Parts: sequence; structure tokens; C-alpha cells
Amino acid sequence: MNRGYLVTRFFIFFILVLVIQGGSPVFAQNVNLQKPMVYSKQTDITNWFMSEKLDGVRGYWDGANLMTRKGNVLNPPQWFLKNFPPFELDGELWSSRNSFEFIQSTVLTEKPSDSWKKITFNIFEVPNAKGDFPTRLQKATKWFEEHPNNHTRIIPQIVCGNDKHLQLFVDEIELRGGEGVIVKDPRLDYHAGRSPHILKIKKDNDMEGKVVAVNPGKGKLTGMMGSLTLALENGITFKLGTGFSEKTRKHPPQKETIVTFKYYGFSKNGVPKFASFMRIRKD
Repeated sequence: MNRGYLVTRFFIFFILVLVIQGGSPVFAQNVNLQKPMVYSKQTDITNWFMSEKLDGVRGYWDGANLMTRKGNVLNPPQWFLKNFPPFELDGELWSSRNSFEFIQSTVLTEKPSDSWKKITFNIFEVPNAKGDFPTRLQKATKWFEEHPNNHTRIIPQIVCGNDKHLQLFVDEIELRGGEGVIVKDPRLDYHAGRSPHILKIKKDNDMEGKVVAVNPGKGKLTGMMGSLTLALENGITFKLGTGFSEKTRKHPPQKETIVTFKYYGFSKNGVPKFASFMRIRKD
């Protein structure tokens, strides 16, 4: 029997199984969303909008499905998605400060649990909507005023007076245990990708890297992971060797995993200085 015929029959069978089970063949693909750069005092942020940077799992609503930033479809309870609009939303799935592990474990599970009752979808952008930033946010605000959902929030935006005003706001957020602040030029039309018009300010800078190698330990770390070789978004690779718990060293993240680490500036070669492991990103 023709091999191509068999492959086609198998694929049709796979689709039928999904339909019978009420599923759909959704394939993950990275979503092209806005990404902030790191704030520098050289940027004039007068009259920009500033808001708290929530430390949760980014959620993208495409008008039909709630996804991670990688395009993986999430499985929230149906009541969580009640009255979601037919247009796109970008936000953070969040519960409270310093609760990242709880948030991640709740929203990334295949079968939704009651823990979703503690999760809110905090909207900070309406992708591809027309108009400036306030106009785009107003579109989401108006929709949920007319179609209420108790688990959605529009993240409050504050007009920034100057650098001193920004620093006072950053101090206030950090005093409350928050992660940091986002400042954004509100005059521009929507645009995706990393942008100098969207900036993040945090006490400790952090970054993400992809694991390209798990390096064995030596000496007292024999039999465990000694370091990870990470590849950054710009193509630079380096070894991350500190900040790991014994449990993580015994059960290290696998290749292709995304991890978050904190750092303090860069070397002349662009390598993060004093880098220390923070956590694994599963979203």
C-alpha cells in the first residue's frame, strides 16, 4: 500500500479523534507581540504612560483562544472566558505579587482547576486596534463595561511627569513587593516586536535565555548539573553557573527550555555580568 496514502489516512483519523473529543488541532506558533527594552535615563519619558509590571504569565487573546506568548493554547474554565471580545487582547494572567509559581502551575495545566478563581486577566494592550494607546485601551474598557467579566482588569495607567516622578513610582511598586514598572509612549499606533518606545524599569535586571547545553558538574557537584549554556535573543551564548538549588542541579532544565536569570550589566563582549539563575519559564 502507498506510504503517502497511509500517512494521509492516519492524519484524517487523528483529526476525527480530536473532533469526537471536542478538541481542535491547534499548532503552537510564537505570537508576534510587543516587547519592552530596558529603560535608560537618556530617554525623555515626560507624558509617557507608566504602570506596574505584573509578574505573571503573559496571555494573548486572539478573538477565539487564550494563548501563551509562544502560541500554546491555554485551557481556562469556560466561565473565565465569559464575554471575551471578538478582537485581540494582550495582558498578564496574574493573581498577586510574589505568586509566579502558583500562577504558572495554574494556567499551564491541561485540565483547569478551581485555582483559576484566583486568576485575573490584566489587559495592557489591544493589538492591531486603530488609534493611539489610550484609544486602544478604551476599546477594551468599553467592551467590558457592556459585557462584564469579573476576571478581567484594565491595568491602570499613570501619566509620567518626569524622571523623578517615575523613580518615585518605581520605589512605591517595589516597596509593595512588585516586580517593576513599564513606561510607554502613548502617542504611537500599535506595533509589535521589541521597541524603544516601551521600556521596563526594575531594581534587578533580568533576561531570558534558551538552554543549548547542560554541562556536568565537577568536584562536589559531580553527578549533578554544573552549569547551563544559554543562548540569548541576540545570538550571544554564555555559561550560567550560579543561583541553582540542589534540586535543580539534580533535575536540570532540558535543552530548548527557556530560563530566566538576573544580571548586573554587560561585559564588553555583551555577556551578562554576575548572572544568577531565577526560574524556568514554561509559558
